[in-house]
Amino acid sequence: MSNQSIAIQSVAVVGAGQMGAGIAQVAARGGLQVALCDQAESQAVQAVTKLKARLERQEAEGKVPPGTTVDVVGRIRTGGPLSGVADADLVIEAAPESLELKSALFRSLSALAKPSAILASNTSSLSITRLARETTRPELVIGMHFMNPVPVMKLVEVVRGTLTSDSTLQSVLALAEALGKQSIVSQDRPGFLVNRILIPLLNEACFALEEGVGSKEDIDAGARLGLGHPLGPLELADLIGLDTVLSIAEILHRDFGDSKYRPCALLRNLVQAGLLGRKTGRGFYVYDQNGKKS
Repeated sequence: MSNQSIAIQSVAVVGAGQMGAGIAQVAARGGLQVALCDQAESQAVQAVTKLKARLERQEAEGKVPPGTTVDVVGRIRTGGPLSGVADADLVIEAAPESLELKSALFRSLSALAKPSAILASNTSSLSITRLARETTRPELVIGMHFMNPVPVMKLVEVVRGTLTSDSTLQSVLALAEALGKQSIVSQDRPGFLVNRILIPLLNEACFALEEGVGSKEDIDAGARLGLGHPLGPLELADLIGLDTVLSIAEILHRDFGDSKYRPCALLRNLVQAGLLGRKTGRGFYVYDQNGKKS
């Protein structure tokens, strides 16, 4: 396989939730033509409406150059299920963290996207090799794990599947750099690099809280002040979403078969109660409608 990268000029983002909307914003800000699609087209429209309002506010405050809103929003078109996929050089799947859902999507993407298109997943834990098996182009399948919030966080964790080609890898690395991101490359292992390190930390903080070793405030302050973390582990879990943290922990526990990854019962109970963090207004902490701790 050639290791020559392919120029990417258009992107389709499948899934208009928080991650998908952020990826669309960063891609449009980087000069790419973007199709943002969702099972519910109204979700994609709403995501762009919120983006427009946020950028207009940032322009008024002098945080971004004049004209940014028109430029960025003008590069994004919205649509229903898989709209724009057929014309894209790169398709980035940003659906919920479900193997069944993502597998079905990759079967559809493989059939719909042009033969040269790269198919990427924003998965934070699922096997890229497994998703590639659903396609007729495993050499063009790769992981692009953006961090939340996408417009702010500099990292893109690029995950190489067993059959991912050199040219696919180089194309995605070049794109990430063009978008102002810094990449790290992980082989296709459970949790990749970031979550293999992060999730046990968050889970251990849950155990410490459950066992009464310290209060949630002291656990988080300890990480911020003693470890130099911008957020404490329980605050970060609330930001990520406790359901997502639990899902990744379960994948690590299942795939490694090591009891050190077993999810904390407190974490599981919060998820079962529907207390998922900032997105539901309550997790380890309680949040107001603007996502601020109350």
